[in-house]
Amino acid sequence: MTEYANEDAQIRLFNSMTRKIETFKPISDDQTRIYSCGPTVYNYAHIGNLRAYVFTDTLRRLLNWKGQTVTHVINITDVGHLTSDEDSGEDKMELASQSMEKDIWQIAEHFTQAFKNDLSQLNLLRPTLWSTATDHIHDMIAFAKTLERSGATYILETGLYFDTTKVPDYGSLALTPREGQEEGARVDPIAGKRNATDFAIWRRSPAVGKRQMEWMSPWGPGAPGWHLECSVMSMKYLGSRFDIHTGGIDHREIHHCNEIAQNQAYTSHAHSGANWWMHNNFLIDRSGKMSKSKGEFSTLTSLIAKGIHPLAFRLMCLSTHYRSELEFSLETLAGQLVRLKRLVGAISMLGLEVESKPWMRIPNEIRFSSGASFTYPRTVLEQTLSPHGKKLLDGFDREMSEDLMTPRALPFLDETIHHDKLNAEEKLRIIASMDLVLGMNLLGTRRCDLALRPKDVSLSASEVEALLAQRQQARRAKDFANADAIRDRLHTAGVEIMDGPKPSWEWRPLLH
Repeated sequence: MTEYANEDAQIRLFNSMTRKIETFKPISDDQTRIYSCGPTVYNYAHIGNLRAYVFTDTLRRLLNWKGQTVTHVINITDVGHLTSDEDSGEDKMELASQSMEKDIWQIAEHFTQAFKNDLSQLNLLRPTLWSTATDHIHDMIAFAKTLERSGATYILETGLYFDTTKVPDYGSLALTPREGQEEGARVDPIAGKRNATDFAIWRRSPAVGKRQMEWMSPWGPGAPGWHLECSVMSMKYLGSRFDIHTGGIDHREIHHCNEIAQNQAYTSHAHSGANWWMHNNFLIDRSGKMSKSKGEFSTLTSLIAKGIHPLAFRLMCLSTHYRSELEFSLETLAGQLVRLKRLVGAISMLGLEVESKPWMRIPNEIRFSSGASFTYPRTVLEQTLSPHGKKLLDGFDREMSEDLMTPRALPFLDETIHHDKLNAEEKLRIIASMDLVLGMNLLGTRRCDLALRPKDVSLSASEVEALLAQRQQARRAKDFANADAIRDRLHTAGVEIMDGPKPSWEWRPLLH
């Protein structure tokens, strides 16, 4: 910490296990270990899913900014996740292979790379380690054997099942009592299950037919249950007790409860795995267009095709607290793009006021880093701050340290830009420091970078220029009817015209 850091701003985070905001203290003084539930790679990631990774990236950046080295693991689920989070339905990967008529391994590779590309476009730091389920089958079998020896499992014809009565307080993370839960309301009953909440550890392949992904085990040929893989990979790479486990709030009710049960049985009830369980809330679309089966708007690629820059979606996520529902609409997202353009434009103007820009190298180094654990060079950015600058940065620090209160932290950017007691260089240093946490790449992005050409636009850039020239000629001839007609044609085609001494234009999002 430097003399300019707000030492009183201890990091306080909401713990889903206690339902309280608590002062965060890592197990190791200078290192935080985080495990994040990754995607099941049977399709492109829904933007609602991507919100979870913006949240986790912001958490990781804050920890780095406050002096913590972070070891971050994200898993890739390429086997074992059924169409329901409970024990029902078909394996999502096998089902995708059948419907797409493609090899299941090719499907996994394609959608894994698509997911990683989404994270890159959102300017998310790469995790310390990607961990893929099918690379850890032998580890899972060994883990399951330990669970079996502990007496926490039983065998059915369909595979090896976990007995949830064998661990104390099962379901406490979800605040769901075991009493009164009935199987069959949402899932097909499985013959022989002792309790409605019991779940598969190893799913035996059916006698007829062969899965594309199956392995031999003491319980017959088959594949691991979805819940098993996260317990195995988190403990393998982060230890039986680590700092933070993140995921969407939908994981809190079943998946993470089952992980905790496995962890408790594996460690003889010593620990649930993570000290902090953190969950982001849902992304909600009132128009009903967000489902994968309905929406062309459901993926990051589809937003880009509309002309919306990925960083506008990141800003949208930051504008709502991660534990609140995020209401989505294309109109709201377009508004965030306008907000981002104004921020970047104002910051670019500040850059023109100074002759040298050594601080601009720092965000770019981070932006293109390998993703390995490191501490951000916050001290470099905060040298020789004035009392006004210190107050701004301390306020930002205070809000971010209070459970990632990003909606209250973002206004400090605008306040810094417009502060009349700070010179341009100090403003840029403060903004660069804040952006190390926000991850918007504000000093490395130009306004023109944010104006993307919508995929369905029929005009080329040269055609736009030609029409603008015709419009200027019509205006000079006072043929305003023709000038307005050209303007309307360009607007419909996704072109925003900025009239002035030097007229200019840029692509605008198409929201229909």
